[in-house]
Amino acid sequence: MGWFNEWWIWMTAALVLAIAEVLIPGWIFFGFAVGAFFMGAMIWLGIGAGLSLAWSLVIFAVLSLVAYVIMRQMFGIRRGQVKLWDRDIND
Repeated sequence: MGWFNEWWIWMTAALVLAIAEVLIPGWIFFGFAVGAFFMGAMIWLGIGAGLSLAWSLVIFAVLSLVAYVIMRQMFGIRRGQVKLWDRDIND
């Protein structure tokens, strides 16, 4: 059993990535933090306990992508919130 099958390592990675998101905002690290959290929860529940490193990373990547897409839909720029400039300030 490798390090990637330990739930507490995934939860620690989620915490570190969430802290990185607070220090360096941009909604990038938070998607990875959510993916690591759910991967740790899956292993803790026994769902992903016997996976290889490759499959663990694939599932982590898919969970992170899904989290990022959902956050983009929830917190992204809404239609009509962007200011479009009709002329250049130097004209």
